[in-house]
Amino acid sequence: FQYPKITAFEHDVESFPPRPYRPFKPGTYYVTMGIRSMDWNDWIELDSQFLEWHRIRSERIAARGSRLIYTLPDRPIVRGAQPAAEELVQELSEFLSKRYPSVYSVTRDGAGKVRTITILPTKETYDVSIEPMRVSALLIPDDLSVLIEGKDGQYYLQGGAIIVPGTWRLEDKIGMPLDEIHITGEVPYYKEKLQRSLNRFFSRLPVDKPVVRNNWFFQAVLPRDAADPHDPEELGWYKSVMGSEDDFVHVPGDQHAPAHKPDSPRATTTKQQKCKASASGGTPSPVLPITVDRVRLRSERQTLRRLPCSGAIVFTVRTYKTPLEQLAREPGMAARLASALRGVKEGAPETYA
Repeated sequence: FQYPKITAFEHDVESFPPRPYRPFKPGTYYVTMGIRSMDWNDWIELDSQFLEWHRIRSERIAARGSRLIYTLPDRPIVRGAQPAAEELVQELSEFLSKRYPSVYSVTRDGAGKVRTITILPTKETYDVSIEPMRVSALLIPDDLSVLIEGKDGQYYLQGGAIIVPGTWRLEDKIGMPLDEIHITGEVPYYKEKLQRSLNRFFSRLPVDKPVVRNNWFFQAVLPRDAADPHDPEELGWYKSVMGSEDDFVHVPGDQHAPAHKPDSPRATTTKQQKCKASASGGTPSPVLPITVDRVRLRSERQTLRRLPCSGAIVFTVRTYKTPLEQLAREPGMAARLASALRGVKEGAPETYA
């Protein structure tokens, strides 16, 4: 496998606006994986939100890192994630220093491998050999999942850094096979329309064919005067609906016991999380009237690629949040969104609420 040449980003990252991802389409919605080919230059996207996202992620890692970042060891059914984590931080360091040379610089050892990487605007330098999954999480605005094929042919979530998911916790999913992640998460139409194609896709994904997809939903944030000043958009954790991140009780989407999973609470879904806060302090904030100024389009840009040495699949998730009022000002967007919402209700009513 020969890496394609990475082209340096030609814009000033700190003034470059977030990409206006509007992944909804007018007309009937059909449930598919929705993947498309990805240009290698687009693996990780930076923009003017980078420093703010970096601050939020750094604060959450400092406060909760051991619950947000995992690298599981070998298990009887599947290999551990440490080799993949070490490969991933090297891959990211090489890519970022070439794509965004005004933001990242690296030093190398005698063999030419990256030894340290520095985020130039913040003057933070990381030794990539120390806690590589944590370093990867601090370098980029994306969350990371590392999936490794087990002896049974299933892919297992063996490592990751899920720092700003909003509505789920890595500690409840770590170690699960791909099917269980989706089934306990009650992903609509997963068994009927996605399970077979997703498993086939994972087993066949080649090293040289990275892909990207987008999803979207709406979220109401707290009024500014009631929001957490450190994370007013509730990027890290959707506390106003989910309640306390620590005290929340997770309930599985189905009741079958996990076949291969280390000790940890079971998984749940957004729908369940809204109504199963614990009596010990996980009660969501009092319900406030939802006004237009509080509504956000929350869109995720997700990429998948296979690492060439470990064979692990890396799944990245970058979140974008756009005020509904901003969407309404974009030409033709109101009609397009209205048609898309009607199309979801018609084509996939279980996803419409």
